[in-house]
Amino acid sequence: MMPSTQDRRQRKMLIGVALMFFAPLAFAFYLYYGSNQWRPGHRVNTGELIQPPRPLKTTFLNGKWTFLYLQHGACDEQCMRHLYDTRQVRTALDREMTRVQRVFIADVGCCDLAAMREMHPDLIIRANSSDDAAWLGQLPGSDGDKNAYRTYLIDPLGNLMMYYPPDAKPKGMLEDMKRLLRLSSIG
Repeated sequence: MMPSTQDRRQRKMLIGVALMFFAPLAFAFYLYYGSNQWRPGHRVNTGELIQPPRPLKTTFLNGKWTFLYLQHGACDEQCMRHLYDTRQVRTALDREMTRVQRVFIADVGCCDLAAMREMHPDLIIRANSSDDAAWLGQLPGSDGDKNAYRTYLIDPLGNLMMYYPPDAKPKGMLEDMKRLLRLSSIG
């Protein structure tokens, strides 16, 4: 028995509808798995992720997200700008700012600490000591001045997870923090 014209038309329509749904899926699989020429390269974070995150043994975390800024020598204009930027990012978090703290570790005699505390009342200032040497050695670029002007991000569990290069924009830091605080139930 030969299929009627209407049966053939319905079969073609069914095949067309199936292709409409499965062809884009097959094309996407091909692009992602079959073709080595194309890979999505966009990332959403501004800072550089540290893989794997490094657990730090520190006492100042208080279960909060922590911006850590480490300074060797005098706190110059660029150092002051980075401290200002982290303060502005924390302030811009509005209601979530209580989940974030800022820590500044500096060499003894780096600057006028009283003036620094007055300018940055929320800043936890610590003198660089031999007690901190073990965990400070885990920071990327801790050898020499490679970590100069970097801002590090530590999660509430004490894991060093990200750092921002010296030329990082505060807006990118703010976007990263908003995303992390929204997705995180800790800290």
